[in-house]
Amino acid sequence: AGLLRAARVRCSSSSAAGRGRGSVAPAVARFQRRMAVSGTEHAYSNILTSLPKPEGGEYGKFYSLPALNDPRIDKLPYSIRILLESAIRNCDGFQVTKNDVEKIIDWENTSPKLAEIPFKPARVLLQDFTGVPAVVDLAAMRDALAKLGSDANKINPLVPVDLVIDHSVQVDVARSSNALQSNMELEFTRNRERFGFLKWGSTAFQNMLVVPPGSGIVHQVNLEYLGRVVFNTDGIMYPDSVVGTDSHTTMIDGLGVAGWGVGGIEAEATMLGQPMSMVLPGVVGFKLTGKLRNGVTATDLVLTVTQMLRKHGVVGKFVEFHGEGMGKLSLADRATIANMSPEYGATMGFFPVDHVTLDYLRLTGRSDETVSMIEAYLRANNMFVDYNEVCLFLSYCA
Repeated sequence: AGLLRAARVRCSSSSAAGRGRGSVAPAVARFQRRMAVSGTEHAYSNILTSLPKPEGGEYGKFYSLPALNDPRIDKLPYSIRILLESAIRNCDGFQVTKNDVEKIIDWENTSPKLAEIPFKPARVLLQDFTGVPAVVDLAAMRDALAKLGSDANKINPLVPVDLVIDHSVQVDVARSSNALQSNMELEFTRNRERFGFLKWGSTAFQNMLVVPPGSGIVHQVNLEYLGRVVFNTDGIMYPDSVVGTDSHTTMIDGLGVAGWGVGGIEAEATMLGQPMSMVLPGVVGFKLTGKLRNGVTATDLVLTVTQMLRKHGVVGKFVEFHGEGMGKLSLADRATIANMSPEYGATMGFFPVDHVTLDYLRLTGRSDETVSMIEAYLRANNMFVDYNEVCLFLSYCA
C-alpha cells in the first residue's frame, strides 16, 4: 500500500508540473517494446541447434550448452546443468535474464554467495490431498472470468500438471480374493464428491492429467509412467524437471529427472507460469565404487548413505552421485536412495542419466524411438554419463 501511495504521489506531482501523461507514456512504450522483443527474439537463439536422427530427418531443436563455448560449463555438476538449460530456454529478459544465466554458469563462485536465481520446472506433480485446493483455485478463476464476460476456457495451467489420486486409500477388507475390488468400491463411495470434482478438472483443463484411483502410489507412477526424462514439445527438446506437493517427490531423481517437494502456493505459481525463486544450491558429490556384496540390500545402503550425509551436512544442497559404482546400482536402488533425500536433509539426491536409466525406460514400456531420442539429446547436450569418459567436474565433489 505504501508503494502504491508513493506511486500516486509521484504521478500527481508530475501531472501538476505538466509532465504527467508525457512522462508515463515513454515508459509504457519502452515496456511494450521490451515485451514484444522478448516474445520474438530469444536471447540465445544463436545456440538453437538441430538434433539429427541416425536414419535421416531430425528429432527437434535444442538449446545447446556446448555451443556456448564456455569452459566453466564442462565443470558444472549435471544437476546444475539442468538449471542452466532451463534458464537459457526461458530467458525472456523479464522473468529470467542473461544475468541469471551468468550466475548459473559461474556457479562455482556464485553458489557460496547464496545467489538467487529463477527456475521454471518442466511440470508439476500433485496428489489428491494437496491437488484439490489447486484445482479449486483454478475453478474459482474460471468463475471469475465468466462473470466478467470472458471465456472461462482461457484458464489453464501453463505447464503440464500430473495429479495422481493415491492418498485416500484405506484397507477395510483383507485376506480375501476380492479385497482389492471391495476396497476400491468403498474408496469411491467415501470420496465420490472429491473424485467427481477431479474428473471434471481433468476434462475442463487442457494441460492437466488426472491418474485415477487404484493406479498406484504417486511416486511409483511418476517413476514408471509419468517421468519423461526429456520433453519434445513443439519441436523444442529439453530435460524433464518437476516440483511436487509431496516431500518424497525426490524419488524421481533416481531416474535422472531433477525434482523435489514444494508447498502448495509454489506449485500453483509454477502451474501458472511463474518461475520459482531459489538460492543457487551447493552440490555435494558422493562417489560410489565397487558393488554391493551378496546379502546387502538397498535398505542397508540407503541407511549408510543417510548416516554419512547427515554427518557431513547437506541441508539445502543438491547431492549428486557419481563414480563407476553407480553403474552397478539398479534403478530401483537409486530411487530408494533418492526417495530418502528429505531424511538426510538434501534438496535432491540426484543420479544423472546413464545406460542403467535407459535400460529401465525400456523395461517400463517406453518405446525404442523415445529412448533413442532421450539418449541422443542428453549426449549432444553433455548431460549423459558415460563411464568410459573422463569426468571434468570433480572439483565440486566433497
